[in-house]
Amino acid sequence: MNTSVRAARRATFAFFALNGFVMGAWIVHIPAVESRTGISHAMLGWLLLLLGAGAFVGMQLCGRLTDRVGARRVVPAGAVLCSAAVVLPALAVDAATLGAALFLLGFGNGCLDVSMNTHAVQVERGYGRPVMSAFHAVFSLGGVLAALVGARLVTWGWDLGVTLTAVAVTGLVVTLCATPALLGPPVPAGGGARSDGTASTGTAADGDGVRPAGRRRTPRRVWALAVLALLLMLCEGVANDWSVLHLEDVLGAPAATAAFAYGAFATAMTVGRLLTDRVAARTGPVFVVRYGASAAGVGLAVAALSPWVAPALVGWAVFGLGLSGCVPQFFSAAGHADEDAAGAHVSRVAGLGYLGMLAGPAVIGPLTHLVPLNLALLLPVALCAVAAAAAGVLRAEPPREADRSGRCRTEAV
Repeated sequence: MNTSVRAARRATFAFFALNGFVMGAWIVHIPAVESRTGISHAMLGWLLLLLGAGAFVGMQLCGRLTDRVGARRVVPAGAVLCSAAVVLPALAVDAATLGAALFLLGFGNGCLDVSMNTHAVQVERGYGRPVMSAFHAVFSLGGVLAALVGARLVTWGWDLGVTLTAVAVTGLVVTLCATPALLGPPVPAGGGARSDGTASTGTAADGDGVRPAGRRRTPRRVWALAVLALLLMLCEGVANDWSVLHLEDVLGAPAATAAFAYGAFATAMTVGRLLTDRVAARTGPVFVVRYGASAAGVGLAVAALSPWVAPALVGWAVFGLGLSGCVPQFFSAAGHADEDAAGAHVSRVAGLGYLGMLAGPAVIGPLTHLVPLNLALLLPVALCAVAAAAAGVLRAEPPREADRSGRCRTEAV
């Protein structure tokens, strides 16, 4: 194993943890920001859509930019932007300035998200085995760390601006330390070295070490992966926003007990992502998604239909465990579909998936006016069944015949 690939894996872990930590720090301090700006819950809900819009725009722009100039340049730029932008909500004084701050924070998050996932695909290619799920697990751990640190700083009475500035400085330090280990752009198949003198992995680059940036059509298979990511990330969004309310409103659990619903889901998802790479290496991504989505559907059905709290908690945990390894398989498959367009393809999956995450609350909310909440939760159960049935799309199509340059055509893969 190339030493530079191992170092790049550690650096990628650092950026995933940083992304989770920065966004987690924002989430922990939402009540403080809401109080400082004097906005209502309803207004905050609308402004959070700007956070999602900024992320979506950042993902789409940085996907192709990563293909053009390489993840080594875009990842640190996205990390700096995301880290710096987390301070902006603390400077907001009203709804308008908070909306602008959230759009910029979302934009930085989107830039970092797509570029670091694209780099993760490059690292995975160097390892020759699945490593993507572990990166996503570390993202979750970064969010947990932010929650613990944020809670402690709040009890110490730290000012909101000071706290988020400290988070930003931490992000800049991590970026400075981790950037040198990132892999450079892929080199020609015949071998070669990057501009820093170390070996690289991957396929063709042009003469100056940067991948060609020609605009190419996104294959239907990548769009199919993106749609599946949307469906399952919508299910994840449902757990984030409705799991606690389900136990509290439907089953009458105390608030402290109801909080364990999301805790069980998030913990199971993190543990599952730490284990998924080994399972995927042995069984393949189709197996992971087919049986993972099936297990998630069964778990959520048990939670939704159970009249007792204990089985419902188990159901939410199984739901998280089943979902845990699915979405990373879509990111990985999209990135490997075409090495020269990995960033653009990952941006499609990440962008639609992020829209699905935002759509979860919006879809379930109106349904609760028609049916009880526990019955509304059967919609994501159905979406899990659809994803399980369509898991075969993860099978890579065989490469087409080589073109005149001797390189296999992978445009349709």
